[in-house]
Amino acid sequence: MNFSRLCYTAVFLLTLCLLPQRFLFAETKSADVVVYGATPGGFCAAIAAAREGATVILLEPTSHVGGVNTGGLSFSDSNQTVRSTVMGLFDEWHRRIEDDYRSRGVELPYDVSVKDNSVWTYEPHVAMRVTLAMLKEAGVEVVTQRPLKSVRKEGATIVEIETADGNFAARTFVDATYEGDLMAAAGVAWTIGREGKADFGESLAGKRYPKGKMKISGFDDQGNLLPLVTTSDPGGENAGDDRVMVYSFRLCLTSDPANRVPFPKPDHYDPARFEAVRRYAKSGGTRFGIDLYPLPGNKFDGNNSIGGQFSLGLVGACNGWSEADAKRRAEIFEAHRQYTLEFYQFLTTDPAVPEAMRKKYAALGLCRDEFADTEHWPPQLYVREGRRMQGMHVVSQDDILENPAKDDPIAVSSFPIDSHDCQRVAFDDGTVADEGTIFPVRMPGRRHGYAYHIPYGAILPHGKECDNLLVPVALSCTHVGISSIRVEPTWMILGQSAGIAAALAAKDGIAVQKLPYERLKGRLLEQGQVLDLPQLPELPKPTTMASIPKKSLPGIVLDDTDAKLTGDWSHSTNFKPNVERGYLHDEAAGSGGAVATFELKVPKSGKYQVNMAYSAHPTRAKSVPVVIRSGGNEVRWTVDQTKPLPSGSTFREIGKISLSANSTTVISIRNEGTDGFVILDALQLLPVEP
Repeated sequence: MNFSRLCYTAVFLLTLCLLPQRFLFAETKSADVVVYGATPGGFCAAIAAAREGATVILLEPTSHVGGVNTGGLSFSDSNQTVRSTVMGLFDEWHRRIEDDYRSRGVELPYDVSVKDNSVWTYEPHVAMRVTLAMLKEAGVEVVTQRPLKSVRKEGATIVEIETADGNFAARTFVDATYEGDLMAAAGVAWTIGREGKADFGESLAGKRYPKGKMKISGFDDQGNLLPLVTTSDPGGENAGDDRVMVYSFRLCLTSDPANRVPFPKPDHYDPARFEAVRRYAKSGGTRFGIDLYPLPGNKFDGNNSIGGQFSLGLVGACNGWSEADAKRRAEIFEAHRQYTLEFYQFLTTDPAVPEAMRKKYAALGLCRDEFADTEHWPPQLYVREGRRMQGMHVVSQDDILENPAKDDPIAVSSFPIDSHDCQRVAFDDGTVADEGTIFPVRMPGRRHGYAYHIPYGAILPHGKECDNLLVPVALSCTHVGISSIRVEPTWMILGQSAGIAAALAAKDGIAVQKLPYERLKGRLLEQGQVLDLPQLPELPKPTTMASIPKKSLPGIVLDDTDAKLTGDWSHSTNFKPNVERGYLHDEAAGSGGAVATFELKVPKSGKYQVNMAYSAHPTRAKSVPVVIRSGGNEVRWTVDQTKPLPSGSTFREIGKISLSANSTTVISIRNEGTDGFVILDALQLLPVEP
């Protein structure tokens, strides 16, 4: 080799050494559209873009495809929406799940073609099978274990993204992560946490204590906060903060011995960690545990209880998740897993837990035929809220409740505004309260929330920040806004709309902000999206009147004003309608000292149906004692006042009893042993025809 050749070789090798490693080893793959995040919104975006003729790569930073839809959430929240508006890929996905079961001779307890508010459930492995089949049929290239490292832009345009294993270029990108990772890395403005009431004029913003206070101290003998209590300084009532609603796992459980896998033992179980729950249970509290939804295959979906004081949500531990790197997220994931295992051990072994409850949970285990790759544990943490883009339109409470119609809709949403806890507060008065809950804000007399448009501008960053990125999951909205948008049915239809827009912008070679809405609208409708706000059928009878006169109701009606009261009762008119002028409640005291007694004589001996009027709500008591005595006959009932009244009805039946016209009938309602608000509005006695 001559000297000049030797010098050239040396310079070449030196140049290689000086080049960044990504240029040496990272292969750049290209597509028309790259979707980052294989969440439900992500796989719908990828399928929709591919069906528009685009080449699509779906990147997932973890090894799991499908987010919570295939990771444990098996109870479709679309039962709380106007189902006729939740169509497109979401509807197709559910029809294919239904077909999967039918092909194996399994009849589901619902019909997807019927757009009512029945519950749609499925098993995670069936959801995964359907999801992967739809991606394959659409020709989407799915690439997992590609956590994002950096973004390369030219001006406002993303050119390519670098992952831990390869670079990916596209004309248009979609950030479908729960956390908004690509958006943040691309320099798009975002926020996290909760706004104050004044920021967007939202009455549901700021601090919220709808569950009432638990009558326990949140401090130990040294004055330190108990474990699971997060703060003694919740912040100003009207102020915002950086806290997000709790995360948890959606557990897939079974009591079937043939499929049951025992719960793993936690790495370390310290009974002292649950001292706050123990104190609450000893005070008579019963609202702790796991919400269980029956599934096909003799299984249950275990969820955090929004109305519970202590449940699967590890309050406060999710803060910082979205901003964390992969290592820190793994630590937070494991912290939630260990808490869940410890909570289960507490529920099944601690003497403070009633025996019936201990046995109920002890019978459950993980499912042998689910999540085999992760030892039957759900691979996805339920990230209810992450970063939120500050985009071209910020969806707020006003858009949902006051001004729902928009000129550029890409989805109709109608899930109730609904937030889980954000912090657990110890007060100096010897009480503890969960803070941040927004109980479902539904239309009066209906099972769903208010229908409203989500505009195209809500998934668009400002053009000067990025002109080829769409963000359908960590979209532009307030905390109150995400509290309605945050469910998978809505994210799936938003993902589909984003995928269509991404494909069109890539095909036309234009910025996503420049895509003509009419062109987008036409393709959305062609792919089955619904863009018109629904025309709802009239309710069976009016429910908007503030009060219902007794004389307008059939039978014997006993209003709270007819009762002889002992103990402390408070008057309220917050929930409507009610019989006569308002109703009474016991301030959730649970003391047994609040008693309401009615005395009457029925005109004719015989059997009577007893109905109760109350305003159902998750904060209500689940076991209100009712005792009726008449002519030597006595019955004792308990009424669950969290249970909704029949649609359009003022009363709910609580039982039937034989009453004597020859003696005084005495009905008593008390708050002994109750946990939650006892509501005293009215009773109705209707004769039962023989």
